[in-house]
Amino acid sequence: MKKDIAGMIKRADRFKVILIGEGILVGLVAGAVVILYRVALEYAGIWNGKILEYASQGAVFMAAWMAVLAAMAVAVGKLTSWEPMISGSGIPQVEGEVVGKLSQNWIRVIATKFIGGFICMLAGLALGREGPSIQLGAMAGKGVSRGLDRGKTEEHFLITCGASAGLAAAFHAPLAGVMFSLEEIHKNFSVSALTSVMTASLTADILSTIVLGTDSVFRFEIDSTLPTGYYWMILILGLILGALGAFYNWFTLKAQELYGKIKVGGSWLKMMIPFICAGLLGFTFPELLGSGHDLITRLTHTDMMLGTILLILAGRFLFSAVSFGSGAPGGIFFPLLVTGGYIGGAFAAAGVEYFGLDPVYVNNFVLLSMAGYFAAIVRAPLTGIILIFEMTGNLNHMLSLSVVTVVAYITATLMGSRPIYESLLDRFMEKHGPADGMGEGVKQKILDSFVVAKGSEPDGKTVKDVSWPDNCLLVSIQRGSQELIPRGKTRLAAGDIVVTMSDERDMAAVHEKMEALCGDLMKRGNI
Repeated sequence: MKKDIAGMIKRADRFKVILIGEGILVGLVAGAVVILYRVALEYAGIWNGKILEYASQGAVFMAAWMAVLAAMAVAVGKLTSWEPMISGSGIPQVEGEVVGKLSQNWIRVIATKFIGGFICMLAGLALGREGPSIQLGAMAGKGVSRGLDRGKTEEHFLITCGASAGLAAAFHAPLAGVMFSLEEIHKNFSVSALTSVMTASLTADILSTIVLGTDSVFRFEIDSTLPTGYYWMILILGLILGALGAFYNWFTLKAQELYGKIKVGGSWLKMMIPFICAGLLGFTFPELLGSGHDLITRLTHTDMMLGTILLILAGRFLFSAVSFGSGAPGGIFFPLLVTGGYIGGAFAAAGVEYFGLDPVYVNNFVLLSMAGYFAAIVRAPLTGIILIFEMTGNLNHMLSLSVVTVVAYITATLMGSRPIYESLLDRFMEKHGPADGMGEGVKQKILDSFVVAKGSEPDGKTVKDVSWPDNCLLVSIQRGSQELIPRGKTRLAAGDIVVTMSDERDMAAVHEKMEALCGDLMKRGNI
């Protein structure tokens, strides 16, 4: 494939068609990888339960399992030292790659992330599969791109497709996969991105359905829609979730800082902390281990006391922070949903006990709290709403979900809390810096697109009057179905899609400046 500028622009004109076919291919490959990962983790969770049951028979067996856990910690520490890109959930690394800040070795990441995630789940760490699934899917998309010899511009689309397919296969939520990848990863809702991502996500979900069936991740029993008379409680819950979401982000970063102060022993010593904690909890409080799926089932299917809910909530919150802060390969996506569910459960239990809430609506608040907590932490409200909708398959909760999500989102924003994955990406860049020679040489030309937001600097100005970033060229302006050639007197308007071209080495800086230039006021921190 020609990689000269003219050829790249000509090919970009046909992206809408080209990326549909490539999206199907990425969906198949990424879906297969994530399905294997999902099955492996399910077996790891089952084996962990059986091992703990057997080891609980005597002190010798307990000591033996603790020794095995220590060996696992060393192994995972060695893996993360050899391939730092697999630490944590992997979502920040994918975001960094799409904006040109990082470059991952897709073969090494898939292999080590798979092995490391399996070991962590076998040990019982409080980590999720969804973040790693997104990274695995994204790297599968990168592998397809390299196999087809695509350029960097197209590769970023395929990475986004893979991320969407990964979430769809992991959660059985294709629409949430589409929305998350566009809202959080790609940060662009262009037609090319939407069609390709949707194709990949649906393909992966169909493949997951064929292999694993149609069962949803959570099975909520919600008998009735929450009456409007209880909406005052939703507003209060949204405020609480926004504040606790901001606290979660602060605490997660603080946990990483504390681990960073451990200067001896390398990564294996840091890993030893969560693995040994998992062993101790396995013999004292095994409910806190693993992804937390059983905890949600228990919360929504049994009548739990407020004190019990608060105890599990506190224990789960702390163990999740200990697990993730170490840099172990595993995500916070699913664990934060579990934590959010227990916040809602505690809120509902208090409402039943003190404010006359009908117990039939307890599960409603569990559901709402998951979406609101997710929106406050990740700052992707649409994804949160759609994800919970796909989990329940019920449109009757859309209004209440929207209210709690918006309130939580605004509360966290006003408290000055940054989206967690952006913060984690900054931390990762500070620690590891660019990878694989990023920034060395001109390499390829890359096309990128940005939506002009209402009230942004370009809105209402002519092209010549806008302070565009250095080292980039305006290629075109897309306005609805029209494509305009940028001229000095061309006046920009909100909703226009500005397409830029830059060298690969300059992409990250150009992307960051263009996001700040064209982004909405709230995103730029002015509101």
